[in-house]
Amino acid sequence: MRTSEFDSSSEEEEVGEEERTPLNISWLPLSIVECSQFVGICALPGCRFKDIRRSLQGDIDNLQNQGVQDVFVFCTRGELQKYRVPSLLEVYEQRGFTVHHMPFPDGDTPELEQCSQILKELQLNLQNNRRTVIHCYGGLGRSALIIACLLLHLSSTLTPNEAIEFLRQHRGGGAIQTIKQYNFVHEFRERFTAYQEHSGASTERSVSR
Repeated sequence: MRTSEFDSSSEEEEVGEEERTPLNISWLPLSIVECSQFVGICALPGCRFKDIRRSLQGDIDNLQNQGVQDVFVFCTRGELQKYRVPSLLEVYEQRGFTVHHMPFPDGDTPELEQCSQILKELQLNLQNNRRTVIHCYGGLGRSALIIACLLLHLSSTLTPNEAIEFLRQHRGGGAIQTIKQYNFVHEFRERFTAYQEHSGASTERSVSR
């Protein structure tokens, strides 16, 4: 069964242990917004592209060993195909993860409606103490953008620059990669408030403290 779960099983064998690129999960403490939870960010599990050679089975095992229950995926289906993990979402489900597939293009930003839904589901996970990891391709652009928005939504005093600096400290200097993403973070509160007022949405700020 294990062999058939992974469509890349034969190709996995081509990569020796010493050649594999390890999957690093950055666990971000949300204490900066007075929340006791952590959210994990990582790069795309199982990716095999250019000089990156990850083991899908090994990466999934790593996620499970760290107690991950939910995975938010921002890569498009086309990206999963390009990076040679076309069945990643199905494999996640086979291995018991709850999958939240909310894709938007690399280097880009989500629509406010989509962003609202992502934040709503992330907050629900925090309230229910669900151990959660989010990822895009590199875990720097789209994933960092979403966490920055989450921080700004949970705190009325944190500034956009503080949110970005927090992410760069914990995830690396490449977090928030494009001008469009940088501007989205800086404009987030004003635009999101206007969106909520227009749509009648009411996303509570309260999470498990």
